Amino acid sequence: MKTLDSAGYTLSGSNAASLAFLETALHEFRCYIGDPVATVGQALKASPELVMGHVLHAYLHLLGTEPAGLSVARDALRRATALPAEDRECRHLEAVRLLTDGRWRDAGRTLEDLSIDYPRDTLALQVGHQVDFFTGDARMLRDRIARALPAWTASVPGYHAVLGMYAFGLEEAGDYARAEVQGRIGVELEPRDRWAKHAVAHVMEMQGRARDGIAWMRMNADGWSRDSFFAVHNWWHLALFHLGLDEVDEALALFDGPIYGKRSGVILEMIDASALLWRLTLRGVDVGERWQVLADDWMPVAAAGNYAFNDMHAMMAFAQAGRTKEAEAVLEAQRAAMESDGDNALFTREVGHAATSAIKAFGEGDYAASVRLLRPIRSTAHRFGGSHAQRDLLDLTLIEAAFRAGEDRLARALTAERSAARPRSLFARSFAARAASLAAAA
Repeated sequence: MKTLDSAGYTLSGSNAASLAFLETALHEFRCYIGDPVATVGQALKASPELVMGHVLHAYLHLLGTEPAGLSVARDALRRATALPAEDRECRHLEAVRLLTDGRWRDAGRTLEDLSIDYPRDTLALQVGHQVDFFTGDARMLRDRIARALPAWTASVPGYHAVLGMYAFGLEEAGDYARAEVQGRIGVELEPRDRWAKHAVAHVMEMQGRARDGIAWMRMNADGWSRDSFFAVHNWWHLALFHLGLDEVDEALALFDGPIYGKRSGVILEMIDASALLWRLTLRGVDVGERWQVLADDWMPVAAAGNYAFNDMHAMMAFAQAGRTKEAEAVLEAQRAAMESDGDNALFTREVGHAATSAIKAFGEGDYAASVRLLRPIRSTAHRFGGSHAQRDLLDLTLIEAAFRAGEDRLARALTAERSAARPRSLFARSFAARAASLAAAA
């Protein structure tokens, strides 16, 4: 049986019940709310022949970069491949296959071509957008969505999400004014759209507008954080704004509350926890036993070697918790990854291994080695994924390592660079004060 979805595209193997559940699951995924895995499970229970149900089920288990998700995605792919499918659905299945093989960039290209022919397919746009994020392709984060916009109007379900994705792409491309406008419209159209909310937060972070950022994130905080599987990352953004004002106690309170108070085995949430604690550690803040707790939570997945960006954040916990054995296991997994097939071999060779090794060296007090490892990858760090805001941690680490290594001229030069880029930042001003003291003593 075939029906049409809300964008007017054919769904193979659907019936009225499965269509309703699938549309709900897609909405949940677009807004990062509820439990789209459970909802698409209901769709497949209503119609096991629903090809796009299996496709969505696979994507949901791939985009968290969880090692255990691969087997689930492969099983979904196997089930769907045995079913009759339309051209659009077959292209989705090819993208799933490529992702399960670790071929992120090829999957992105497959979804790019799919979106050219089917521009109102929000799942293709959203998964492609996420692939661009994981591969650090800032231009496609913007242009993948820009190409589809002429096919959209506010009457088509999901329009808010398209604007939210476009906003994030514009922000990563440095077009902050337009990014903020598009993101705000997305939130106005759908207040539960967590991605659009976060896109505006990114604009304010990059512009150093900490007070604006706090006001933006505090506005309707209960609304955007309730029933959301993206809440931790948005709370992380609020913590960064507080750090931008040197409000360390507020950042620690957020860590102990909504960011990591309940702990987590979810990789994307552990990344946020590591990134916040590392920034605090760079400032000389004693975070107590928090590193030990986080290191315990990283242990089951840290040596998977399936995504270099994850490796670096696991290393932060192990380096600060003194887990030498676990730290070496991460590096060993990276060495194996660099010899394997798939795009993570490139991510690791080009950026990830050096970044992860630099974090380890910093944690061991070998600041000169950390500087030596970080400097060559600064201009290419986007190649292993993440956002500008997330990768800023590498610049912060390099500056602090230069100070601690006694490389005074480099520290002063990096501080001048930082002050020019972030004139509103109190942290940049603290670097500048340290640099001025070094210059006075020279």
